Amino acid sequence: MRDTRPRPRDLQAGKGRVFSVLGERVTLKLSGEDSDGVCAAVEIATPPQVGPPLHVHQHEDVILYVLEGMYEIRVGGRMVPAPPGAFAFLPRDIPHSYTNVGYRTGKLLVTIAPAGFERCFEELSLLASEAPPDRGRLETIGRKHGIEFL
Repeated sequence: MRDTRPRPRDLQAGKGRVFSVLGERVTLKLSGEDSDGVCAAVEIATPPQVGPPLHVHQHEDVILYVLEGMYEIRVGGRMVPAPPGAFAFLPRDIPHSYTNVGYRTGKLLVTIAPAGFERCFEELSLLASEAPPDRGRLETIGRKHGIEFL
């Protein structure tokens, strides 16, 4: 019988599959394949004054941990200042977004549970050449992955 349990995974700094998503650099650190679907983890480098539009996940909970920079997190109608070391749990079905409000590129460690949303990052990266991205294509990709952009 084949052992299907997840195996330990480690990556050195700067390693992982990289996507350009809505102006951010998203580095996949842990995929659903790696974790048997339990969770995914990405490191996101956000330029100043950049962040995703307000959106809602139907299937995933999101955990943000600020590694570098100064962010502002919007969740459920609240604005939360988020300096390095700040932590935020963003449950599914609650609108949220974040913005790097600092003057330098910031970094987030983002855990998504359950896994699967990393496929959305991959598809959204196809819009990287469009500035700004086509709203219709953005919404179509979002719907496919259980995301509503508000």
